[in-house]
Amino acid sequence: MSGTMPAAGESPVLADEAHSVEVLESEVAFAGKVWDIRRERFAYGDSTLVREFVEHPGAVAVLAVDEQSRVLLIQQYRHPIQSRDWELPAGLLDVEGEDPLEAARRELAEEADLTAEHWEPLVTVHTTPGGSDEVIPIFLASRLSPAAEVYAREAEELDIVLRWTPLDEAVEAVLAGRLRNGILVAAVLAAHARRTRG
Repeated sequence: MSGTMPAAGESPVLADEAHSVEVLESEVAFAGKVWDIRRERFAYGDSTLVREFVEHPGAVAVLAVDEQSRVLLIQQYRHPIQSRDWELPAGLLDVEGEDPLEAARRELAEEADLTAEHWEPLVTVHTTPGGSDEVIPIFLASRLSPAAEVYAREAEELDIVLRWTPLDEAVEAVLAGRLRNGILVAAVLAAHARRTRG
């Protein structure tokens, strides 16, 4: 078996580890409408590697849960996968200096016309660490009420569909492969694990 093993008797905490390398060259290979593709050449051990990745501003997502333990799912069109997938209210961190929790509040109001009295971190995910630097904190929102304002939606959000689903049903759909949105999968399974552990 390859890799570095902990020394006998060690009990390290299982956690991702920050690790910086010397970046020899960095450039925007493609400047896009929403995000860019960055190309970097860097030293790694005795090698020099070149990698391209999506340079992402980051995003937030919200798992909203009502008093019946139902979770709010939204369905909207996603062009790269040619599908109307079920996902969570979410959005880019594209407002300069905006706190992720405030962005989550904004997205819940804009996409679901809801506010929440109680907020807590649920889980944080790197969506595709081999191809993007995107990181998404997912918040659990509860004690919900209608937002004071109903937002006008456009583009892919114009025909958005909202659905309240029992958490157990969402878990079953994930495990059966009927729901495949990575952020939704992480949130639903994390919420299920949290509930199971009390």
